[in-house]
Amino acid sequence: MTVTAAIAFQDYFDVIVVGAGHSGCEAALAAARLGCRTLMLTLNLDKIAWQPCNPAVGGPAKTQLTNEVDALGGEIGKMADRTYLQKRVLNSSRGPAVWALRAQTDKREYAKVMRDIVENQENLIVREGMVTDLVLGKNDEIVGVQTYFGVGFSCKAVVLTTGTFLGGIIWIGNKSMAAGRAGEFAAEGLTETLNHLGFETGRLKTGTPARVDKRSVDYSKMEVQPPDEQVRWFSFDPAVWVEREQMNCYLTRTTTETHRLIQDNLHLSPIYGGWVDSKGPRYCPSIEDKIVRFKDKDSHQIFIEPEGRDIPELYIQGFSTGLPESLQLAMLRSLPGMEQCRMMRPAYAVEYDYLPATQCYPTMMTKKIEGLFAAGQINGTTGYEEAAAQGIVAGINAVKLVRGEEMIILPRENSYIGTLLDDLCTKDLREPYRMLTSRSEYRLLLRSDNADQRLTPLGREVGLIGDRRWEQFQRKQANIAAEKERLATNRVKEHDELGQAIATDTGVKIKSAIALADLLRRPGFHYVDLDRYGLGNSDLNAAEREGAEIDIKYSGYIQRQQKQIDQVSRQANRSLPQDLDYHVILTLSKESREKLAAVRPLTVGQATRIGGVNPADINALLVYLEVRDRQKTAKSPTENSFAYLESHHT
Repeated sequence: MTVTAAIAFQDYFDVIVVGAGHSGCEAALAAARLGCRTLMLTLNLDKIAWQPCNPAVGGPAKTQLTNEVDALGGEIGKMADRTYLQKRVLNSSRGPAVWALRAQTDKREYAKVMRDIVENQENLIVREGMVTDLVLGKNDEIVGVQTYFGVGFSCKAVVLTTGTFLGGIIWIGNKSMAAGRAGEFAAEGLTETLNHLGFETGRLKTGTPARVDKRSVDYSKMEVQPPDEQVRWFSFDPAVWVEREQMNCYLTRTTTETHRLIQDNLHLSPIYGGWVDSKGPRYCPSIEDKIVRFKDKDSHQIFIEPEGRDIPELYIQGFSTGLPESLQLAMLRSLPGMEQCRMMRPAYAVEYDYLPATQCYPTMMTKKIEGLFAAGQINGTTGYEEAAAQGIVAGINAVKLVRGEEMIILPRENSYIGTLLDDLCTKDLREPYRMLTSRSEYRLLLRSDNADQRLTPLGREVGLIGDRRWEQFQRKQANIAAEKERLATNRVKEHDELGQAIATDTGVKIKSAIALADLLRRPGFHYVDLDRYGLGNSDLNAAEREGAEIDIKYSGYIQRQQKQIDQVSRQANRSLPQDLDYHVILTLSKESREKLAAVRPLTVGQATRIGGVNPADINALLVYLEVRDRQKTAKSPTENSFAYLESHHT
C-alpha cells in the first residue's frame, strides 16, 4: 500500500480497470460508455478477451447470465453472436426455464473483435502494465494505482479483474512455473498489498485440457454433434444477427485403457501427488477426478470441439488434467478416433490467489476500501459468463461512486446476476463457483427469453441502453402484449371446418368454442401449430412469438411463483443497519454473531443465506431490531423491551 504523498501520478482517470479478460472488458466498456475517463491495464495487449479454456459461451444458467448482461447493455452476447462456429440449444425438450443456448466461438476472432471494440471506445484508454500497489488517500479511500515499474495513475475507483494471474502457478505433473496461464507472466505484488490492507486471500485451482491437431483425428470413429438448423441469438439487438457457416463438433468416450493409464499414474498428478492442495471446480473436474469420484463408470463422454475456422487446434472438452506431459499423449491416443493424434499443447492445472467475495458488497465494492471493486475469478468464480456479469455491475457502480450516486444492487429474485452476486457476497465459498439453474429459487421467472423485459429498463435508466435499443425493446414488448390480447380474444368454434381439423389432427377437444390462448395452453400445442392452421401472426418475429407463447402457456406457474416472491420479498428486502454491532446481540448463536459481523449483509434475505445462520437466529435478529426501533422511538431503553426480547428468543 502506498500513500498519496509517496507517488507522482503520470495521468488522471475516473476509473481504472486492472485486467482485460471478460470481466475487465465489460467493466471498462460500461465505465467509458457512461462518460467516465477510463484506463484498462493489462499484462498483454495481445490477449484481450482471450478464451484460455474452452472458446464457448452459454450453457445451462450461463445463457441467462449472457442474456442479462446484453439486456443491461453489455458485450459478451454480441461477441458470441458475431464469432460463433456452432450453436446448439441444450435441454430443448424440457421447459423454457432450463433452455440453454450454447455457442462454440472462434477464439482468435473473438479476441480480435473485442480488442477492436475497446481500442475504439470513446473515453477508454488501453495500456500494458502490471499493477502491484494501490494508492490510498488520508481516509483510506482509493486515489490511484502503481505499476511494477513505478508508474502511478490517479483515479477515484479501481476495479480488480485479475483472473487467474494473482500469484499464478501452472502445474504439469510435479513440474511448475509462475504463470497466469501458459506462456504469460503471473501478476506479483498485488496479493501482498491486499493482505497488508487486511483482506483475506486464498488459493484455488482450475485447469485446461490438451489441444490436438485436427488433421490427425479420425472423425469417422466419433459421433457427430451437428449445429441446430435454426440459429438462435444471445443478444436482443438484431443488428448483430448475421447467420454464418457452422461447423460440427464430435463426441468420443474414454476407454478401459484410458482409465488404466490414469489409475496407474494418479500419484504423478499435482493433486493426488500432494504438491497442490487448492480446491478445483466441482462441476468441471479433471479427468483423473472423474475416474476417482465415479469408479462405477467404465466410460466418460469427451467432446471434440474446434477452436477456430483457421486454427488447426481442437479443444478436448472433459479431458483436462495435471498429469505429466509424457503421459498425456498416450491418454489422448486411447480415445476412439484419436489413435494417431498429434498433441499441439499439453494440458495443465493453474493455481492462483483469490479474494473471498464475502469481503464485497453486492455492488462489487469491497467493504474495507471505498472505491475498490473486485470482479471475476478474483472473487472465486469460474466461467466467462460469471466474470462478464460481475464486470458490468462493477463498472456501472464504479461510475456511480465517482458521481456520488446510489449504486445499483440486483436482487436475486429479478435476475441470475442478482443470484450470483448474492451467493458470492453471503456464502463462504471455498471452491470455484459456477452458476447453475438450481441455484435460483425463481428460475421459472428468470428465463433467457425475458431477460430484456427484466433488465433493459435498468440498463436504460443507468445509461447503457441507447435510443435505438430502447425503441426496439418497447416495440417488442408492445407486440408481445398485443399478440397475447389477440390470442385471448380470437376463438375457434367447435363445428367450424378449422375447429374440426384442429380437433382431428391434434386430439384437442373443443367444446362450443376455444380461445387461441387456451389452445396454446394445451400440452404439445405450440405457436407453430397456429401457423399451420393460418392462425398465427406473420408480422411478428420468432422472439416475439416465443415470448407470447411462453407467457400464455406457463401463466399459471408464473403467477404462482410471483406471489411467492412477493411474500418473501416483503421481509427479505428489509434493510439491516450497517452500523449494527452483531457481537452485542447475545440472543444470536456465537457462530451467527461471527458470520453476520464478517459478511455484514445488507438485507434480512442476505442474512438468511449465510452459512451457519439458522432460522432461529433470523427470528432473534428480527426481534432485536424491533426492540431497537421501539427504543429509538421512546428515546430510552426499558426493562420491558429487554424482557420481550428474551422471552421471544426463548
